Amino acid sequence: MAQPVQVTRVSDIYDQIKSRAAGFGIRPGERINEGALARELGVSRTPVREAMNRLVAEQLIEFRPGTGFFCRPLDPQDIFNLYEMRNVVETAAVRMAAQRASDDDLNEFATETKGKGLIVKGLTIAQAVTFDEAFHLGIARMSGNHELLRTLMGINDRIRFIRWVRMGRRVKDSKAEHRAILDAVLDRNADAAASELARHIVHRKDQVVDAVRSGISSIYLDGAEALGAQSLESVE
Repeated sequence: MAQPVQVTRVSDIYDQIKSRAAGFGIRPGERINEGALARELGVSRTPVREAMNRLVAEQLIEFRPGTGFFCRPLDPQDIFNLYEMRNVVETAAVRMAAQRASDDDLNEFATETKGKGLIVKGLTIAQAVTFDEAFHLGIARMSGNHELLRTLMGINDRIRFIRWVRMGRRVKDSKAEHRAILDAVLDRNADAAASELARHIVHRKDQVVDAVRSGISSIYLDGAEALGAQSLESVE
Protein backbone atom coordinates (compact mmCIF):
# COMPACT_ATOMS: atom_id res chain seq x y z
CA MET A 1 0.00 0.00 0.00
CA ALA A 2 1.37 3.44 -0.97
CA GLN A 3 2.38 5.68 1.90
CA PRO A 4 0.69 9.12 2.25
CA VAL A 5 2.58 11.97 0.60
CA GLN A 6 2.22 14.05 3.79
CA VAL A 7 1.39 17.37 2.15
CA THR A 8 0.49 19.78 4.92
CA ARG A 9 -0.16 23.30 3.66
CA VAL A 10 -3.37 24.12 1.81
CA SER A 11 -1.33 25.83 -0.91
CA ASP A 12 0.70 22.63 -1.40
CA ILE A 13 -2.46 20.55 -1.54
CA TYR A 14 -3.88 22.97 -4.09
CA ASP A 15 -0.70 22.77 -6.20
CA GLN A 16 -0.73 18.96 -6.14
CA ILE A 17 -4.34 18.64 -7.23
CA LYS A 18 -4.04 21.47 -9.75
CA SER A 19 -1.06 19.79 -11.42
CA ARG A 20 -3.02 16.58 -11.82
CA ALA A 21 -6.14 18.32 -13.10
CA ALA A 22 -4.30 20.57 -15.57
CA GLY A 23 -2.28 17.65 -16.95
CA PHE A 24 -5.18 15.18 -16.85
CA GLY A 25 -3.48 12.98 -14.29
CA ILE A 26 -7.14 12.62 -13.37
CA ARG A 27 -8.98 11.39 -16.44
CA PRO A 28 -11.48 13.68 -18.19
CA GLY A 29 -14.91 13.41 -16.60
CA GLU A 30 -13.65 11.15 -13.80
CA ARG A 31 -15.17 11.59 -10.35
CA ILE A 32 -12.63 12.73 -7.75
CA ASN A 33 -12.85 10.73 -4.53
CA GLU A 34 -12.18 13.28 -1.79
CA GLY A 35 -11.56 10.66 0.89
CA ALA A 36 -9.09 8.68 -1.20
CA LEU A 37 -7.28 11.85 -2.26
CA ALA A 38 -7.06 13.09 1.33
CA ARG A 39 -5.60 9.75 2.46
CA GLU A 40 -3.09 9.80 -0.39
CA LEU A 41 -1.93 13.29 0.56
CA GLY A 42 -1.97 12.48 4.27
CA VAL A 43 -4.41 15.25 5.21
CA SER A 44 -8.04 15.69 6.25
CA ARG A 45 -10.84 16.27 3.76
CA THR A 46 -11.26 19.94 4.74
CA PRO A 47 -8.14 21.35 2.99
CA VAL A 48 -8.74 19.01 0.03
CA ARG A 49 -12.24 20.38 -0.39
CA GLU A 50 -10.94 23.97 -0.03
CA ALA A 51 -8.36 23.36 -2.77
CA MET A 52 -10.92 21.76 -5.06
CA ASN A 53 -13.35 24.64 -4.60
CA ARG A 54 -10.57 26.96 -5.80
CA LEU A 55 -10.04 24.74 -8.83
CA VAL A 56 -13.77 24.81 -9.60
CA ALA A 57 -13.55 28.62 -9.72
CA GLU A 58 -10.61 28.27 -12.12
CA GLN A 59 -12.61 25.81 -14.27
CA LEU A 60 -10.04 23.03 -13.95
CA ILE A 61 -12.51 20.74 -12.21
CA GLU A 62 -16.31 20.68 -11.99
CA PHE A 63 -18.70 20.39 -9.06
CA ARG A 64 -22.02 18.66 -9.63
CA PRO A 65 -24.52 19.18 -6.78
CA GLY A 66 -25.45 15.95 -5.10
CA THR A 67 -22.72 14.05 -6.94
CA GLY A 68 -19.35 15.62 -6.14
CA PHE A 69 -16.21 16.85 -7.87
CA PHE A 70 -15.16 15.72 -11.35
CA CYS A 71 -12.22 16.43 -13.63
CA ARG A 72 -13.29 18.66 -16.48
CA PRO A 73 -13.97 17.05 -19.87
CA LEU A 74 -11.45 17.38 -22.69
CA ASP A 75 -13.80 19.07 -25.13
CA PRO A 76 -12.59 20.30 -28.56
CA GLN A 77 -14.94 23.31 -28.63
CA ASP A 78 -13.81 24.44 -25.18
CA ILE A 79 -10.17 24.16 -26.22
CA PHE A 80 -10.81 26.01 -29.47
CA ASN A 81 -12.57 28.80 -27.56
CA LEU A 82 -9.60 29.08 -25.21
CA TYR A 83 -7.18 29.38 -28.14
CA GLU A 84 -9.32 32.16 -29.60
CA MET A 85 -9.27 33.93 -26.25
CA ARG A 86 -5.53 33.40 -25.97
CA ASN A 87 -5.06 35.08 -29.34
CA VAL A 88 -7.02 38.13 -28.21
CA VAL A 89 -5.12 38.40 -24.92
CA GLU A 90 -1.64 37.76 -26.26
CA THR A 91 -1.79 40.00 -29.33
CA ALA A 92 -2.96 42.85 -27.08
CA ALA A 93 -0.19 42.08 -24.60
CA VAL A 94 2.60 41.94 -27.19
CA ARG A 95 1.51 45.27 -28.66
CA MET A 96 1.69 46.85 -25.23
CA ALA A 97 5.04 45.20 -24.49
CA ALA A 98 6.55 46.56 -27.71
CA GLN A 99 5.32 50.04 -26.85
CA ARG A 100 5.72 50.17 -23.07
CA ALA A 101 8.55 47.89 -21.92
CA SER A 102 11.72 49.57 -20.74
CA ASP A 103 14.96 48.98 -22.61
CA ASP A 104 16.34 47.17 -19.55
CA ASP A 105 13.32 44.84 -19.40
CA LEU A 106 13.57 44.08 -23.11
CA ASN A 107 17.28 43.34 -22.88
CA GLU A 108 16.80 41.11 -19.85
CA PHE A 109 13.98 39.25 -21.58
CA ALA A 110 16.07 38.77 -24.73
CA THR A 111 19.04 37.48 -22.74
CA GLU A 112 16.85 35.04 -20.81
CA THR A 113 15.10 33.81 -23.95
CA LYS A 114 18.26 33.34 -25.97
CA GLY A 115 20.05 31.79 -22.99
CA LYS A 116 17.63 28.94 -22.36
CA GLY A 117 14.16 29.69 -23.69
CA LEU A 118 15.05 28.61 -27.23
CA ILE A 119 16.94 25.47 -26.21
CA VAL A 120 15.11 22.15 -26.03
CA LYS A 121 17.99 19.66 -26.05
CA GLY A 122 17.58 17.20 -23.22
CA LEU A 123 14.15 18.50 -22.19
CA THR A 124 10.96 16.55 -21.78
CA ILE A 125 7.79 17.73 -23.49
CA ALA A 126 6.46 19.02 -20.16
CA GLN A 127 9.66 20.99 -19.51
CA ALA A 128 9.62 22.45 -23.02
CA VAL A 129 6.04 23.61 -22.53
CA THR A 130 7.04 25.21 -19.22
CA PHE A 131 9.72 27.23 -21.03
CA ASP A 132 7.22 28.04 -23.78
CA GLU A 133 4.73 29.35 -21.26
CA ALA A 134 7.48 31.41 -19.60
CA PHE A 135 8.23 33.10 -22.92
CA HIS A 136 4.61 34.14 -23.43
CA LEU A 137 4.11 35.14 -19.80
CA GLY A 138 7.27 37.24 -20.01
CA ILE A 139 5.78 39.22 -22.88
CA ALA A 140 2.49 39.64 -21.02
CA ARG A 141 4.38 40.79 -17.93
CA MET A 142 6.18 43.47 -19.98
CA SER A 143 2.81 44.80 -21.13
CA GLY A 144 2.39 46.26 -17.66
CA ASN A 145 -1.23 45.05 -17.57
CA HIS A 146 -1.63 42.62 -14.69
CA GLU A 147 -5.15 41.63 -15.74
CA LEU A 148 -3.89 40.43 -19.12
CA LEU A 149 -1.16 38.47 -17.34
CA ARG A 150 -3.61 36.91 -14.88
CA THR A 151 -6.00 35.96 -17.67
CA LEU A 152 -3.22 34.35 -19.70
CA MET A 153 -2.06 32.32 -16.71
CA GLY A 154 -5.56 30.91 -16.33
CA ILE A 155 -5.77 30.05 -20.02
CA ASN A 156 -2.38 28.34 -19.86
CA ASP A 157 -3.56 26.05 -17.07
CA ARG A 158 -6.55 24.95 -19.11
CA ILE A 159 -4.72 24.28 -22.40
CA ARG A 160 -1.43 22.95 -21.00
CA PHE A 161 -2.15 19.32 -21.80
CA ILE A 162 -3.03 20.12 -25.42
CA ARG A 163 0.21 22.06 -25.68
CA TRP A 164 2.00 18.89 -24.56
CA VAL A 165 0.34 17.10 -27.46
CA ARG A 166 1.24 19.82 -29.95
CA MET A 167 4.80 20.49 -28.69
CA GLY A 168 6.14 17.12 -29.75
CA ARG A 169 4.96 17.76 -33.31
CA ARG A 170 6.08 21.32 -33.90
CA VAL A 171 8.89 22.22 -31.52
CA LYS A 172 11.22 23.38 -34.33
CA ASP A 173 8.59 25.67 -35.81
CA SER A 174 7.66 26.94 -32.36
CA LYS A 175 11.18 28.06 -31.51
CA ALA A 176 11.68 29.74 -34.91
CA GLU A 177 8.43 31.62 -34.37
CA HIS A 178 9.57 32.70 -30.89
CA ARG A 179 12.68 34.22 -32.47
CA ALA A 180 10.54 36.19 -34.95
CA ILE A 181 8.28 37.46 -32.15
CA LEU A 182 11.27 38.43 -30.03
CA ASP A 183 12.92 40.33 -32.90
CA ALA A 184 9.73 42.30 -33.57
CA VAL A 185 9.34 43.23 -29.90
CA LEU A 186 13.00 44.30 -29.67
CA ASP A 187 12.44 46.48 -32.74
CA ARG A 188 9.37 47.91 -30.96
CA ASN A 189 7.32 47.08 -34.03
CA ALA A 190 3.93 46.45 -32.42
CA ASP A 191 2.15 45.51 -35.66
CA ALA A 192 4.79 42.98 -36.68
CA ALA A 193 4.94 41.54 -33.16
CA ALA A 194 1.17 41.05 -33.06
CA SER A 195 1.16 39.51 -36.52
CA GLU A 196 3.98 37.07 -35.71
CA LEU A 197 2.40 36.11 -32.40
CA ALA A 198 -1.03 35.51 -33.92
CA ARG A 199 0.54 33.32 -36.60
CA HIS A 200 2.30 31.38 -33.84
CA ILE A 201 -0.69 30.64 -31.59
CA VAL A 202 -3.79 30.53 -33.83
CA HIS A 203 -5.16 27.00 -34.27
CA ARG A 204 -7.74 25.83 -36.76
CA LYS A 205 -10.67 23.84 -35.43
CA ASP A 206 -9.51 20.66 -37.15
CA GLN A 207 -6.07 21.00 -35.52
CA VAL A 208 -7.69 21.27 -32.11
CA VAL A 209 -9.95 18.27 -32.76
CA ASP A 210 -6.95 16.22 -33.87
CA ALA A 211 -4.93 17.24 -30.79
CA VAL A 212 -7.80 16.37 -28.46
CA ARG A 213 -8.19 12.94 -30.06
CA SER A 214 -4.47 12.28 -29.72
CA GLY A 215 -4.53 13.54 -26.15
CA ILE A 216 -7.40 11.29 -25.12
CA SER A 217 -5.63 8.34 -26.73
CA SER A 218 -2.48 9.13 -24.73
CA ILE A 219 -4.43 9.42 -21.48
CA TYR A 220 -6.10 6.06 -21.81
CA LEU A 221 -3.22 4.12 -23.38
CA ASP A 222 -0.12 5.28 -21.50
CA GLY A 223 -1.36 7.93 -19.07
CA ALA A 224 -1.02 11.69 -19.32
CA GLU A 225 2.22 11.76 -17.34
CA ALA A 226 3.92 9.50 -19.88
CA LEU A 227 3.24 12.06 -22.61
CA GLY A 228 4.74 14.93 -20.61
CA ALA A 229 7.78 12.81 -19.73
CA GLN A 230 8.70 12.08 -23.36
CA SER A 231 12.07 13.52 -24.42
CA LEU A 232 12.47 15.96 -27.26
CA GLU A 233 15.17 15.54 -29.86
CA SER A 234 17.89 18.15 -30.14
CA VAL A 235 16.87 21.26 -32.02
CA GLU A 236 19.55 23.66 -33.20
